[in-house]
Amino acid sequence: MNMKKTTKKITTKKEKKEAYTAKDIYVLKGLEPVRRRPGMYIGSTGTEGLHHLIWECLDNSLDEAMAGYCKNIELYLLAGNKVKTIDNGRGIPVDKHPQTKKSALETVMTTLHAGAKFGGKAYQVAGGLHGVGVSVVCALSKYMRVEVCRGGLKYAQEYSRGKPTTKVRKIGNCKKRGTTVVFEPDPEVFKEIKFDINKILNHLRQQAYLTSGIKITIYDQRISPNFVYNFYFEGGLEAYIKYLVNRSEPRHNNIFYVKGEKEGIIVECAFQYAQEMEVLEQSFANNIYTEEGGSHLTGFRTALTRVLNDYARKNGYLKEKDENFAGNDVREGLISVVSVKLKDPQFEGQTKARLGNPEVKSAVEQVLSEGLFDFLERNPQDARAIIENCLLSAKARKAARAARNTVLRKGILSSLSLPGKLADCSSKKAEECELYLVEGNSAGGSCKMARDRRFQAILPLKGKILNVERARLDRILASEEIKSLIIALGTAVSQDFDLNKLRYHRVILMSDADVDGAHIRTLLLTLFFRYFRDIIERGHLYIAQPPLYKIQSGKRIEYAYTDADKEEILSSFEKQKISNPNIQRYKGLGEMNPDELWETTMNPENRILLQVKIEDAKEADHIFDVLMGKEVFPRKKFIQVHAKKVKNLDI
Repeated sequence: MNMKKTTKKITTKKEKKEAYTAKDIYVLKGLEPVRRRPGMYIGSTGTEGLHHLIWECLDNSLDEAMAGYCKNIELYLLAGNKVKTIDNGRGIPVDKHPQTKKSALETVMTTLHAGAKFGGKAYQVAGGLHGVGVSVVCALSKYMRVEVCRGGLKYAQEYSRGKPTTKVRKIGNCKKRGTTVVFEPDPEVFKEIKFDINKILNHLRQQAYLTSGIKITIYDQRISPNFVYNFYFEGGLEAYIKYLVNRSEPRHNNIFYVKGEKEGIIVECAFQYAQEMEVLEQSFANNIYTEEGGSHLTGFRTALTRVLNDYARKNGYLKEKDENFAGNDVREGLISVVSVKLKDPQFEGQTKARLGNPEVKSAVEQVLSEGLFDFLERNPQDARAIIENCLLSAKARKAARAARNTVLRKGILSSLSLPGKLADCSSKKAEECELYLVEGNSAGGSCKMARDRRFQAILPLKGKILNVERARLDRILASEEIKSLIIALGTAVSQDFDLNKLRYHRVILMSDADVDGAHIRTLLLTLFFRYFRDIIERGHLYIAQPPLYKIQSGKRIEYAYTDADKEEILSSFEKQKISNPNIQRYKGLGEMNPDELWETTMNPENRILLQVKIEDAKEADHIFDVLMGKEVFPRKKFIQVHAKKVKNLDI
């Protein structure tokens, strides 16, 4: 009987495997694919995807502006998670579409791959794709309403989750023209709906610079009094570069700018070198920010490197025996914007993060090469400053390469080559190992005694490490403390960095709870942000939270990690009629004995770890420039602005 039952079960499984027929093929209609797989169309259902809905609506208004039919765009953040965009463009057509037999408005809003930008002459250049972008917003909105003013009449239609809930109907007369869109993101799709005003302002600022002469106004009506901000720039990319460079000191006076057209592709490039070593490159295609670059950025980099090498050789800066500038040499300190406009942009990915058109590369190369040669010849002082910057960068690169090779030679040996002061753990499985970077030998000694030797390693760092915000790589690699850290991590650094070789999947910064400790932590964060950013982005960097207070009465001991914790503990003591408990304020890890350190800060069951994340890389970059850069005034201003928020400042 058991055998028969077994045979029957096997047959059933086989039948189920073969039961694959036409009825198993699902055909998703209308906007169902968008609701089933929203990430394919907007990148994610998190913060970036949520804001992408706004960008898609704005793209359609900006396309009208680029076509010369729109001068004003308004964006409203309304109560109840609603967003409204208004433009004075031509308005979406409302007459019957010959293929769908429905109003063109309904077709555009509820059909993928339907719009005026796929053919015809309505748009020679477009960023958003009517019918792809705005229809996705329609699909992912709990509520949407579109009003169109055309030919003296106003029309409206409403939708919910990609389907019309009313017909297109006339609702009155209208002296103006344009399109108004109101939408409310669907909470079934977006678990957290919270629009970030700063993210939106940055996006609108970009678009206003890229489309000179257009006025963009944002109204935040979620707060009282309402917030209103206007953007209007006549200067275009030159004005944008001036704004971007404003945070640091320029290396040369004149901003480079060129505009040209090759094979129907309009190319605009602008740049200026700054004293800081960081590179800021922004690229756009039809006003769409291509975060991951693409063929236009590749063309820009190629032409820039070639032209500066040719100019340097022609004018004797590079001798015959000298090697050419590398790409990184000509880009150090570069702040640049490249913008192209073309009829049929081929974006890689639904969120348009990268431009794929191969013909754009050669168009950008030609326009930039011609313009940059002319700029260098006409502005010899600027040319000299740029070339000297490249020479300095090349020299530092060679010195850094030699220093890096020295570090790597030490690091590729067996575990005996690890820093002598590193108390390593016994486990060799990176996924279960953690490295504590501890301030000073005293605290390091306590941590070594407190740790679980099986998976916890301790590396004490002497004093304050080098501020890498102000130093080149060759000087950084000459620092014994940083060199020890690089070898301990196992990843190498710069071009040789390999995250797969990271020896510890939790790297924990542990410093004293005073001003010096905060400074040391900031120096370490700067190092990781500038040279080990992948470690942060992959979630491997943490900050330990040792307690601020030890509160004791008799045998009862409580630890408070914040002032709020302290007050809560003291309140509980009062309720239990425990008076005058002893309160100890910890300022240094060395004040804690190993048992206390393990119990409060290192025991995985009790400890509090803060994972370091980069929510906005550009803003983080700016903050590190302000706090750790060589310019004093921005740091002074930052301190003045935030002084009232400071607590527990040790004097």
